[in-house]
Amino acid sequence: MTEKKQLTDLEKDRVIEMAWEDRTTFDAILLQFGLKEQEVIDLMRTEMKPSSFRMWRERVQGRKTKHEKLRDFREGRFKCSMQRQINNNKIAKR
Repeated sequence: MTEKKQLTDLEKDRVIEMAWEDRTTFDAILLQFGLKEQEVIDLMRTEMKPSSFRMWRERVQGRKTKHEKLRDFREGRFKCSMQRQINNNKIAKR
């Protein structure tokens, strides 16, 4: 493996947060922090409790949304049809 990039605690927290998010791809983490998928996995393994790491690995294993090439959509953001609109700092009622 190549030389590991030294991350600050704040950067580690952000990488972990992005890795937990279902719709944030490993490609986005690579672009922002320069960490490949395996390096993210290694970081998660060292920074998380073993039970939390196992739960995370089960969630992301083969998940299409974590891999840019497997996604159904290419551009824009996913928006649920049930998501509420926010207008003038107020959430619209359904």
